[in-house]
Amino acid sequence: MRARTVDLTPSITIGGSARPVYLAGPCVIESLEQSLAVAGRLAEIAARLGLPLLFKASFDKANRSSVTSFRGPGLNAGLEILSRIKEKTGLPVVTDVHQPEQAAVAAEVVDVLQVPAFLCRQTDLLVACGETGLPVNVKKGQFLAAEDMGNAVEKVASTGNTRITLTERGSTFGYHNLVVDIRGLPIMRLLAPVIFDVTHSLQLPGGLGHATAGAKEFHPYLARAAAAAGVDGFFIEVHSDPENALSDATTQLSIEEFEALVPQLEAVSTTAGEFC
Repeated sequence: MRARTVDLTPSITIGGSARPVYLAGPCVIESLEQSLAVAGRLAEIAARLGLPLLFKASFDKANRSSVTSFRGPGLNAGLEILSRIKEKTGLPVVTDVHQPEQAAVAAEVVDVLQVPAFLCRQTDLLVACGETGLPVNVKKGQFLAAEDMGNAVEKVASTGNTRITLTERGSTFGYHNLVVDIRGLPIMRLLAPVIFDVTHSLQLPGGLGHATAGAKEFHPYLARAAAAAGVDGFFIEVHSDPENALSDATTQLSIEEFEALVPQLEAVSTTAGEFC
């Protein structure tokens, strides 16, 4: 079962028989210094292991549990930091946008635009992202069946832009819990290349009352299962000090945990490629 391929950058292709792509970095931009520190380590790991890797970080987390939660530096300051990261590390970057008017502005800096899961049905946002001509990564809503993502693909493609990927990040299962239905990965892979969100799939939404909890200890199991299902890439939030992260502290991986996980995913993906 082979998905189409998408050129994320001139040197990184996702889908088909291409090597898995990694979207990795902190949940939210906390500061230039912290983001550069993580990006520098990820660039070194990517170069050493030969990984196709994009740095990810959000300039605004608009869907935090509490009104007092840290959201990030905002659009303009965040894009300036992402631009510096590209310049300093050479890594391509991806960030999410929440409003249609943000798409064209962000597209001047980033290499891939991302549509958050809660917004994956927002027609104006999907169309605005498609109109930029950049690759668009759409996260599957926690409330949607895998096959329903065909509508999101059609909305982006209506602009003539077919550089679309989809990301699985778990489905709502009762209160404060997500589950990953592995069947959804090959179903969505019929629509576009599929990325598995390792860390958001571990969330327990609202589990702390004022914030989201998580079950980080299960990350290697879900990630390896997705690799065995033949996904085309992995989205992994990585932080230099996860326990003190200003967002998603219960699910982000340390740089060391990321580095330990990658060889496992590479090995499983290589084997799965013979069958998927």
